[in-house]
Amino acid sequence: MTTLMNIGDAAKAAGVSAKMIRHYEQTGLLPEAERSESGYRKYGEREVSVLRFIRQSRRLGFSMPQIAELIGQWGDTHRTSRQVKAIAKRHLADLEEKLREIIEMKSALEQLVSVCAGDDHSNCAILDNLAADSPSKPNHNASFVKPTRRGAKVSKAHSGVTDTPTNSHLDLMTWMRGVHVHRSGH
Repeated sequence: MTTLMNIGDAAKAAGVSAKMIRHYEQTGLLPEAERSESGYRKYGEREVSVLRFIRQSRRLGFSMPQIAELIGQWGDTHRTSRQVKAIAKRHLADLEEKLREIIEMKSALEQLVSVCAGDDHSNCAILDNLAADSPSKPNHNASFVKPTRRGAKVSKAHSGVTDTPTNSHLDLMTWMRGVHVHRSGH
């Protein structure tokens, strides 16, 4: 006879939280647990093995639908390793694409950080560049990093960051407050 565990013991044995066990049951990754006469969930070694399988799959970044597919393959005695490898290869390709995106984001963020003075002035090159394509900005052809602006006061201490607010700052702040600004000088 198999010894059954309560949800806390099963969570501890599998290395997951009780909350995650309930979530996996709700999403169908884990079959609903048996219940004791008093209504408490009871789990056996099979359920703990599935929970460990899910935990390991999550550590590798598999999505819930991919994990469901892998669990299906795990339980299918007629599956081929080719089928499982195809799932893993698709996931690997997804991870490689995400890695490329992260490298691009990191590079762009490094550029933004490098042009920011990081001083006590309110102007910020990071915010200027993030707002470059905001809906309130009429010029959508702005370059990625602009060390200075035409007509702005610049000091050596700011490394190219303007001392006075620009129209783009005012437009952005207005846009964020939901107020429409007319460009006719009002």
